[in-house]
Amino acid sequence: MLTAQTNFDPPAIAPSFRATPTFESITLDGKLSESSWQLAEVVKDFFRMEPRQGGKYLYETEVRVLFDKRNLYFGVFCKDSVGRKGIRVQDYRRDFIYGDNDVFYLQLDPQNLKRYCVSFQTTPLGTQRDLQAFDDTNRDSDWDALWRVRTHVTDSGYYAEFAIPFKSLRYDKQTDSASWGVTFARMARRDYEVTAYPQIPQAYSPYRMTYAAQMKGLVLPPPSANIRIQPYGLVQYTKNRSATEQITESTEWKAGGEIKWAITPHSVLDVTFNTDFAQADVDRAVNNLTRFNVFFPERRQFFLENSGVYAGANIEGINPFFSRTIGLANSQFNAGSVPIDAGLRFTDRTQKRTWAGMYVRQRATDFQGAANFGVMRYLKNYGKQNNMGAMITHRLDETDPEKGLLQQQNTTVTVDGFIRPDDTWTIQYLASASRDNTNDSLGFAGSFYAGRFLPKWYYGWVSKVVSEKYVPGMGFVFAQNTIHHNPGGYFIWRPRKWKFIRRFDPGFFVNYYHDANDLSFQQADLYLFPIYTIFQDGSFFEYAITPTWQNINFNFNILGIPIAQATYYYTRHRLNYRTDQSKKIAMNGSYEFGDYYNGKLATTNVGARIAPIPNIAITFNYEYNDFAAVGSELRNQYTSLLTGGLRLAWDANIQAAVFYQYNSFNDQGRWNVRGSWQFAPLSFLYLVFNETNFTTSLERNQSAICKISYLKQF
Repeated sequence: MLTAQTNFDPPAIAPSFRATPTFESITLDGKLSESSWQLAEVVKDFFRMEPRQGGKYLYETEVRVLFDKRNLYFGVFCKDSVGRKGIRVQDYRRDFIYGDNDVFYLQLDPQNLKRYCVSFQTTPLGTQRDLQAFDDTNRDSDWDALWRVRTHVTDSGYYAEFAIPFKSLRYDKQTDSASWGVTFARMARRDYEVTAYPQIPQAYSPYRMTYAAQMKGLVLPPPSANIRIQPYGLVQYTKNRSATEQITESTEWKAGGEIKWAITPHSVLDVTFNTDFAQADVDRAVNNLTRFNVFFPERRQFFLENSGVYAGANIEGINPFFSRTIGLANSQFNAGSVPIDAGLRFTDRTQKRTWAGMYVRQRATDFQGAANFGVMRYLKNYGKQNNMGAMITHRLDETDPEKGLLQQQNTTVTVDGFIRPDDTWTIQYLASASRDNTNDSLGFAGSFYAGRFLPKWYYGWVSKVVSEKYVPGMGFVFAQNTIHHNPGGYFIWRPRKWKFIRRFDPGFFVNYYHDANDLSFQQADLYLFPIYTIFQDGSFFEYAITPTWQNINFNFNILGIPIAQATYYYTRHRLNYRTDQSKKIAMNGSYEFGDYYNGKLATTNVGARIAPIPNIAITFNYEYNDFAAVGSELRNQYTSLLTGGLRLAWDANIQAAVFYQYNSFNDQGRWNVRGSWQFAPLSFLYLVFNETNFTTSLERNQSAICKISYLKQF
């Protein structure tokens, strides 16, 4: 048994076990009562990854695998001596937060690519989470598959029974016994113990399929057409009241849907028409205290799936393709939505290469013309874990003489790559050029990252450059005319004597910014965190100090406060703490204080989650900014950002959520109330209410939506 906290290579011959055929009907009840389960081979030789690598672990796990002509079944028993009392599950949400719950998860590599897997996960309450992972780096948590799981909690642990249809998986046709790559993992959250089968180094994750075991003996049905059709219908009532008390009302009926066709085991075509995102989560307001653009994440399902395929998808700050530019009037400023007529997405991924493409047509509105969005992507794999690729995006905004709009075109060309010389190193690079016909401008952007993950160290370097004229019409950048360097690292200490500390990670990172055109200095800061402690129960405490140098040579304001053009030096301090997030009452808070440009700023953040039972979860967050003598006007200013949420669940299929946010900076309050009933797998009835209001005026926008969608898989 490996016990040292060091990395180790995958074995020359992967461990293996056999799946067992069954000819009896399996009732999915989480009890494993059928006789076939007793005949199946038991996998129980797990390996401890957390909190210490190797050695004896507290929580034993047993896994059995069955299959018939339709489904692949996994029967799991997660032992726990205190049974029901030991369960840690926060709520019934699908795609729950990993790290806050007890969870068992399994990864499949049906094509033995060793670079890709699909993961199926469950808590003791049977809530589901699924995702795709690529090279243990890019993870698509918004991928949804059609599968079922049922759990059963006892006084000695919990059982989980998975049924994964073969038609939900993509594999090559084989005439004889098949063998797939597989890993199993379990987190026992009470002691933050992570165990996995087979042995995987602590520095990685169970998604690292180069370490996968082989599940042998499968007799596979021919790959199915795997066609999913999901039509929807909705009715929406809208009422708007202007600041002058003018009221407009409208009722809209709408229908559309999506089709997913797995043309081959490695290629998928997605079609969407008259697309609607009424059920999507709403954006959270952010008060930007920096000089850089704010990135609002994508929340719409059609654009989330397979989004990691495109160049720059996991590079923070430079995204030549960012899907939020589609269907929104202005993604960077969180403006209103624009209807989408139709869209196509094609993905073809094999062991050697990936082809991907997307086309979306955006409807014309009263304030802008129709737009066409296209992206093409090619990725070539080479060696064990390396790739290089190219991508082209093109946006065409159509002319509209009645609105006085001229045709506009924007194109980007990007090359990028991923290199992993060994399992400890990760290297990524990207170079992109843009051309916009509005002013016939040509711009450039690029990124380089090299980082090494070791059991006791992390160190890395990031450099990014965005020229003044780089304008990705379908993308996002953190700033124009800026070069950013970010070297740094931290030490990982896992004290054996102090059992209450899981990790102590002191370190530093440097941020240095300068102009791209003449290399003149913009900003530098040194982020020092001498205290960065992760406790055994998952709680956390950090103290950080950040000396900062600023050169402001342009007109600039922060939350309406003008900052004079000058050079500044100041130092800020940060205290950050959170309690064990798996408990029924969890708290978090931070306090940042010190000088700020020519004045002072104190920022307080407090948050809490109260979940007395998994059926009820209440969340609260409050941000308070206190500016003192800041800016050219030496302004004293206070801003408050209040966020509250309530999640109610009858079970995993019937849930309701209430979200409220108020920002004193723009005097805006927002309500989002959503109810959902999953009446069949991935088929939903939604009831949604949205309201945006301004407390010091009469302006108010309201909408009520009823939407039903049904998924049928062939």
